[in-house]
Order: sequence, then C-alpha cells, then structure tokens
Amino acid sequence: MVIIQYLCEIIQFLYQQNCWLINFICHYIPLKQWSFDDSHSPKYQKYKVDQLPKIVYHSQDWNWQDLNRYYTWKYGKPIKPVRHRSECDIPEDCTCPCCKAPHPFLYRNNGRRGQLLCKVCSTLFHPDENRFSKVLTLKCPHCSHTLEHKKDRKHFVIHKCINPQCPYYLHNLKKVDKEDLEKEHGKAKYKLHYIYREFTIDFFKMDITSLPKNASSLKFSKHNAYIMSLCLTMHVNLGLSLRKTSQALKDLYDISISHQMVANYCKTAAICIKPFVDTYPYEKNSVFAADETYIKVRGIKGYIWFIINAASRAIIGYQVSDNRGVGPCIMAMRMAFQHMKELPEKFRFIADGYSAYPLAAQQFFRQFGDNFKFEITQVIGLTNDDAVSKAFRPYKQMIERLNRTYKASYRPTNGFDNYDGANYDLALWVAYYNFLRPHQHHRFRPPVEDEMIRNGGNMPGKWQLMILLGQQTILNMQNATTV
Repeated sequence: MVIIQYLCEIIQFLYQQNCWLINFICHYIPLKQWSFDDSHSPKYQKYKVDQLPKIVYHSQDWNWQDLNRYYTWKYGKPIKPVRHRSECDIPEDCTCPCCKAPHPFLYRNNGRRGQLLCKVCSTLFHPDENRFSKVLTLKCPHCSHTLEHKKDRKHFVIHKCINPQCPYYLHNLKKVDKEDLEKEHGKAKYKLHYIYREFTIDFFKMDITSLPKNASSLKFSKHNAYIMSLCLTMHVNLGLSLRKTSQALKDLYDISISHQMVANYCKTAAICIKPFVDTYPYEKNSVFAADETYIKVRGIKGYIWFIINAASRAIIGYQVSDNRGVGPCIMAMRMAFQHMKELPEKFRFIADGYSAYPLAAQQFFRQFGDNFKFEITQVIGLTNDDAVSKAFRPYKQMIERLNRTYKASYRPTNGFDNYDGANYDLALWVAYYNFLRPHQHHRFRPPVEDEMIRNGGNMPGKWQLMILLGQQTILNMQNATTV
C-alpha cells in the first residue's frame, strides 16, 4: 500500500511538471512558428501586403417619379414644384444627381453660395461637384473609415486610412521604439496605417498568348533548315556566342555564315517556337517556386521572372520586364496558372520576401475568388533563421539553381540591345531547358518529355521538330481567332 501511494504521488508530481512545461512552451515557444522572427517588428511592416478593403457600392435605381407616386399613396397628395419668391437663377438643365428630379423641384439652400436642395429626396448637392458620381467607396477593413487617395504611381493608386483611432494603426504604434516616437518625424520610417493599392491597369486582360512581332519567313536562299538547326544547337545548347558559333561552323563543317545570319536564324526560330512553349499543357503539381534575376539591356538593369513546377523542375511561367513591379509578376503567374480551373490541394507557392508576390496573390484572389486563393510561403535570407526557411529552403534552392543555369548561357551575350532580343533569347532557352536539356533529377532526361520531340534523333533534328510544332500551334491560334 505504501508503494502504491508513493507511485501515485510521483505520477501527480510528474503531471504537475508536464502542465508547467506545456504552459511555458505555449507562452514563450510557439508550437507553429511559421513566421519570420523579425517580421513582427514594425521595421518589416512595409514589406507586408494588407488585406483587401471593404467595398461599398452606391446604387440608386429609383427616380423622382417613383418617389412622387409613393408620397401620393402615403400622404394623399403629390409633391408640388417649388414656388420661388424671387427670380430663379438655377440652370434649366440642372437635375438632382440622386433622384434625377428636374429644375422646378430644386431651390438654393444657402443663398448665392451654390448649394442646392432637392425637394423630392432632400438631397444636398453642388451643381459643379457631384459626389454621387462615385460608383463605389473603399473603406478600411479594421475601422470602416473611408480611405483617402494619397499617391499616384505608374500602375496603381495608393489609398490610405488616416483614422487616428484605427485599431490597426494603434496596434502597430505600440510596437514602435520610444526613441522614434520622441523624434519629430520618427514615425515616418514605419508603415503604421492601412494601405491599399488600386491598380489602374488590368493585367488579367492582357494577352499572354499573342503571336510575336516581326515574324519572318523560313525560305532559305543560301543555306537550309539543317544549317539553321546546327546554329541553334551551338548557340543555345552549347552556349556559344554568335561569333563563336559562326567560327565553329567554319572550322568544323566548312560552312561560311556570318554572325548576323546566325542571329536572324535564332530570331526566326524563337518566333516559331515561343507560342508552342508558352501554351504547352505542362504538368502542374502542388508546389510552385518563383524568383527574379537581373539582366542588362543597353547597359540598364532589366529583370527576368521564373516560375517552376517543383516536382518536374520545368519552367511553367516566365516574363521579361524593364521594372520590378507587380505587373510582370502577375503576367508570369498567369502563364504558370493557365489551363488550371482551380488550385490543387495543399498548394504552396514558394518565393522570397519581396512584396510583389503577396500582392499578386491578392489580385488573383480578387479576380477569381476562392479557386485561386493561396498564400505566399516566403523563404527569407540565406540562413535558416526560422521554421519556414528551414522547411522550404530546398525549393528556394531549386529556383536559385535555375537562375545560375540561365546566367551561364546569358553571360556570353554581354547583355541585349533591346527587350525584343531578350524575349527571343529567353524563349529559345526555355524551350531548350524544358524539352532538350538533360537533367540529373530525371536521370539525365529533359524535364518535359514530348514523344514527338524525343523521336527526333539528334539535336538538330529535335530543333526542326520543335519549329514544326511551333508552326502548328501558330496555325491553330490563327484558326481559333478567325472562328
């Protein structure tokens, strides 16, 4: 009996210790630490994207005649026109912006100051400033205060909640250092108020499958299609520059061809192959990874966006842009999500801490609803300082390795002369990477195995088959537009 009592006391003591440890862990060590440690600091608040605002629509389908009939039914007599004691100077074409009541039912409310009053609906308005022209009003989701129009950017307008009693603002204000609060403009370096970006360009209506410009013919006057495919193999597959490709053809096959002709062949092939690469029905799994890298166009920095399918390592979305805004990010995502009606279960979109990705994801949810509602899993920094980076670092390394692979082929070009050249070069490289380049992950087979391209024999034959498939894709697109 003494032993049983002693064991019961030990069990009760261990139970108390476990309860204390659980309380300590819940208090100081979160079980699911899925956010970056420093992201709770107000210094990182500027990189976050706030939720969508409340939208209040102003719809008035009734008019003054309906109101007059209602007053007649309720009070037994209609509303009579205004009897002006002096000469009325209200313009005859002036009507009430709310109920469309004509000129006889309007009178001046404050004398000569300009404010008018409608006798039918009792609406105050100014004839030159119509507040009823607004179709909708944006309100803060935290305090329901009307957002103020603050700044105009290139592709969007910034709306801001300036309510000093907004709970969102007060919550962020508590985290600001006291030293900054004491300074005159100390709060200016933090993002404390709710901010919404309203885009003035609809990136979802832009065509991502349009045919390239400056299309040229495949009629050969001096050489043939095999010489063209040899140029593609040496320039794209082997990463030789245009002049080295011309020299290699001369040294190996005694074929005299200028570097400009090699460039013309590559441009013509890119025009044919690009629609096939962009509209190909790639396999889409539950994890995408995205990143952007830098190029030079006329010595000025440009950007290339890549989105890959983590399971197959295939490039399913890409975009060349002269800016690092959210617009090119949306265009690359649209290319990655095409042919998809909804996202797969447990979908993950892996990216870095750049704010363009959460903002683009928010626009997809606004455009397509719950079928494309997803959060960006941000892998921040170069070391695993948080649970998210530790769990999803391998996916970020995939896209970084892709950037290095592209830079190896881009480096011999020493930059591009224009963005059309960058687009043509990138289209050829993506076609090579997806359909021709052997990958160690696939046992030295390409990420996308097309049966027709695989039976092409040697590499020049595969390039000719890709040009043929590209021509068929262009023909199908032209037939679809004419129907």
